[in-house]
Amino acid sequence: MFIIGTVLQGLAMLVNGVCTILYWLIFARIIISWLPVDPFSSIVQFLNQVTDPILEPLRRLPLRIGILDLTPMLAFFIIYLTNQILVAILLRLAYRFQ
Repeated sequence: MFIIGTVLQGLAMLVNGVCTILYWLIFARIIISWLPVDPFSSIVQFLNQVTDPILEPLRRLPLRIGILDLTPMLAFFIIYLTNQILVAILLRLAYRFQ
């Protein structure tokens, strides 16, 4: 049972790491959108490919106020909640198996 607990702890750390990386990638996309950057550069293309699956479904919601797009803020909130809930569940299960 110790092995299951260790695997669950590792999975909790992996979920936390993926959510942290997603935070930073969305943040980088926001910053780059404010700068005069070539939209066809490899960095911009990479950021778009990674963050579009998260942001595009949220863009269907009415989250624009003038020129302000609140979609990334909602994405941050959803990622935060997902991270908190999944990590808490995984760690509780891990401690039960140790």
